[in-house]
Amino acid sequence: MTRPIHPDFQFALDLKSQEVTDLFCDARNYLLELAPECNELVYHTHALTSVFCISDKLSDAFCMLPIYTNHVNLGFNKGALLQDPHGLLTGTGNLIRHIDIKSPGDYRNPEVTALIREAIAFAIKDMDKPTKAIGQTISKIKAK
Repeated sequence: MTRPIHPDFQFALDLKSQEVTDLFCDARNYLLELAPECNELVYHTHALTSVFCISDKLSDAFCMLPIYTNHVNLGFNKGALLQDPHGLLTGTGNLIRHIDIKSPGDYRNPEVTALIREAIAFAIKDMDKPTKAIGQTISKIKAK
């Protein structure tokens, strides 16, 4: 059974194209299959974004799925610190790297799965203190 999408997030997601929505939902389900106990923080700032964390704090995030008008990215919060032997990650920031996803094949493969698992292990090792929140979806979307 898949984790339900938070109603605050679903409201904004419903405004996106079906193609982008389907891609996001599949990528989200894949991440939750790989890390079922992670927490999901949902935001609506410059992009509608699900952030996957090992705690309830953004600083403990291992990856994210920002949804833009016509595409979705699989972002890694500390991607610059990950081993990327296949050169999949793009970006020039100090830490964040991402993979453009246009189809499930862009993330449903062993190379990306290895990156996700490495990002999870890195986040666990880097975490300040254990969390009490496990497997929750937490809205950070401010009501208008």
